Amino acid sequence: MENVLGLLIIGVRRGINLAVRDIGSSDPYVIITSGRQKLKTRVVKRNCNPQWNEDLTLTITDIHAPIKLEVYDKDTFTGDDKMGDAEIDIRPYIASLKMGFQKLPNGCALKRVPPTMSNCLADESSIVWNNGEITQDMLIRLRNVESGEVELRLKWVHIPGCKGLENEGTSRKH
Repeated sequence: MENVLGLLIIGVRRGINLAVRDIGSSDPYVIITSGRQKLKTRVVKRNCNPQWNEDLTLTITDIHAPIKLEVYDKDTFTGDDKMGDAEIDIRPYIASLKMGFQKLPNGCALKRVPPTMSNCLADESSIVWNNGEITQDMLIRLRNVESGEVELRLKWVHIPGCKGLENEGTSRKH
């Protein structure tokens, strides 16, 4: 636990206009990986606009480690078909968390993150203060596929006794 900075809850909300991989539809699910951690949503049958509304929790030890999102179509008799991928850039979110904001009005936007070629955002994303928490809603455009987006929400959880973000990047004294 000494290298753990905290937990990142990735709320996988829904898929939008996902690719068709079966006859007229798909049976999509999402896999999120970071390092040796691999998390998966449930399969939504026959739906190219699935509602997952699932929270997947990653233990974060390195804020620079890539977080990969992949969407697959579940197949019964053959290997699952890939329906696109993306990388989740948490650096702007982590930078906002490190600013130490407290007691702001609900809905206060701390930062707006524009879509770029490197961040997989389909639209501008806002990092917002709500009910004592900083969250980031994002719409991720899938790569390597003809269509598809995935709506996510990031939320940080500090764990008492862990290294924490405020100590991230500082060396330990021996």
